[in-house]
Amino acid sequence: MKSMIKDAAILFAITLISGLLLGVVYEVTKEPIEVQKALRKKEACMEVFQDAADFKMLELSVPETPEAGEKATTNINSVSEAVSENGTVLGYVLDITTHEGYNGDIQFTMGIRMDGTVNGISLLSIAETPGLGMKAEEVLKPQFAEKNVGLFMYTKTGSMSPDQIDAISGAT
Repeated sequence: MKSMIKDAAILFAITLISGLLLGVVYEVTKEPIEVQKALRKKEACMEVFQDAADFKMLELSVPETPEAGEKATTNINSVSEAVSENGTVLGYVLDITTHEGYNGDIQFTMGIRMDGTVNGISLLSIAETPGLGMKAEEVLKPQFAEKNVGLFMYTKTGSMSPDQIDAISGAT
């Protein structure tokens, strides 16, 4: 019985020390991680709006659109105004998360000009299938640039019109 209590006390001490160390590491790295995320977000904004001098975060109020019991497939995380040096609003930058990725969420930034033209897309996080899904950066991104359409449609047979995006998929 004494041996079992001693072993339990040792395991408790190891767990307590490990937990405390993890907490300290978390506190030490939390701020630098947030700084890097903010920097990456700023870089993504600059990528989708190269001619903007500044980005002003807007208050976001997006109504819930899914039916009762359904889960949203896309979330708009934030919206910023892309502003020129003289203060003119050039368009908007949307930070979007889609939950339809094969290996998890896909987060990207999209720049929309005032006339509705997609100025560009920057992928913030993606964890798709290596070799196929990870080609989104080189295959899908260029297809959205400088398009001004009301609704994009995906096709697997090759895009025939400006509103079509040629999807990459290996699903049967």
